[in-house]
Amino acid sequence: QVQLVESGGGLVQAGGSLRLSCAASGSTFSINLMRWYRQTPGKQRELVAEATSSGSTNYRDSVKGRFTISRDNAKNSVYLQMNSLKPEDTAVYYCNVVLSIGWKNVWGQGTQVTVSS
Repeated sequence: QVQLVESGGGLVQAGGSLRLSCAASGSTFSINLMRWYRQTPGKQRELVAEATSSGSTNYRDSVKGRFTISRDNAKNSVYLQMNSLKPEDTAVYYCNVVLSIGWKNVWGQGTQVTVSS
């Protein structure tokens, strides 16, 4: 089993920055993909960014150039640096990992990010 603990959310003014962290514990050797999702009330959870085990990264168009995902395999952690934040970035952000065994998804508890205008 893998457990995820997130931190780093909060309230920030538009144009500001936040850094989210997600630390994995347990059977971390099985982690393949590491991702950040976000969700607002009444909407589906959406993929924000992902980092593969080989180091490739992908972003949704609306955050390209503003957000950076990074992973530290030695620390079993993934980070999301969010710059130039906009009110529309307000959401609960979830850390997600995909395990190489059975391609199981594991989710963190979520952390609130609020961007004021």
